[in-house]
Amino acid sequence: MTELSQTASQVPSPRGFAARWRGMRAIAAMALVCAALGACTGEQFQKGYILPQGALEQIPIGASQDQVLIVMGTPSTVATLNGEVFYYISQRSERKVAFMNQQVVDQRVIAIYFDRNRQVQRLANYGLQDGKIFDFISRTTPTSGQELSYLTPLFKLLAF
Repeated sequence: MTELSQTASQVPSPRGFAARWRGMRAIAAMALVCAALGACTGEQFQKGYILPQGALEQIPIGASQDQVLIVMGTPSTVATLNGEVFYYISQRSERKVAFMNQQVVDQRVIAIYFDRNRQVQRLANYGLQDGKIFDFISRTTPTSGQELSYLTPLFKLLAF
């Protein structure tokens, strides 16, 4: 009889099992909510050229074109005007919440101008500031020639 009473006391009560089951369900629900919220966090996207840290400081005025290629790598595009110009183009965008549209955070065009002897003549780091193109190295906004509207040629024809 003593053996039977000892085994009966070791069987878990139904109330203890239900309480443990409720606790496990609560932990599983919390883990599911955390996973769902973690999937909704923002993302950042980098397109184009990724500028290495301190790369522009390694290119002094007068450096050779080969030095620029070693430090910066292959340019995104090259123009040949009064010498050559290497352009390194990049864009960074992000979205705050998953499944939303991306918003452009930063756009940069790094231009390295060479003279006819293939020596660095000028560096420019163009980006957008207040909606206008801005050179972050010289701290100036490049100006183009006089912009003509479609009415200007008409007024010139009418003026004798």
